[in-house]
Amino acid sequence: MKSSDEMDGVGVHKSMTSRTYDRLRYAIITARYRPGEKLRIDALKQEFDASLGAVREALARLTSEGLVTAEPQRGFSVSLISRQDLTDLTEARIVIETTCVGSSIANGDLAWEGRVLSVSHQLSRLSLSVGKVGADTETWHRYHERYHDEITAACSNSWWLRLRKQLFVQSERYRRLSGPFAEYDRDIDAEHRAITEAVLARDATRAAALLTDHLRATTDILLASKMPFSSDPSVAQPARIAGG
Repeated sequence: MKSSDEMDGVGVHKSMTSRTYDRLRYAIITARYRPGEKLRIDALKQEFDASLGAVREALARLTSEGLVTAEPQRGFSVSLISRQDLTDLTEARIVIETTCVGSSIANGDLAWEGRVLSVSHQLSRLSLSVGKVGADTETWHRYHERYHDEITAACSNSWWLRLRKQLFVQSERYRRLSGPFAEYDRDIDAEHRAITEAVLARDATRAAALLTDHLRATTDILLASKMPFSSDPSVAQPARIAGG
């Protein structure tokens, strides 16, 4: 049986690993580390004030999630992006996300409806300032993720939800790489509000159709952007931001 000191040591290691994983994952998703960029263990150890083991475990988890690539003799690097990958990702996300929304509509209770309405309202209010100088876009991103989490939260299948979350994270990396928010002829707030209305009306068919259009519109914008896709090694320039 392990002593209390040994147990404490295990707990500290797990905490450090989780913290390192969360911080590195966030840095990759928010495009602080670019596609193809080398992830040097010693540098990460120093940056995140973590142990060698914690950094290695974090990199292993991120590799399994597809955000990091590991190559023999070459170490770790941020996974590349490509137009084909984005297209495939979107089609997979549409299938999973609409399935989760349909299940949520079938199983969600009154409390779930209240949470959907609340986060929808907060996201809509935040959208009013998007594109303006000094806008808190990071908060918008957090509520945008919460919105998509909540409309699917009552799904009865835990595996669908896990897959949905993984696909959302991959999509988020593409969105963040596209550049800062900018004015353009797409009303993301209206799209979200329409999806919310369909969800609360328990209209699964309309909710799925609106969500599908919403996700594909985002992908169309990203595909037309100047992101550093693997077939285009040039440095990405700011592009219109997408809202899917």
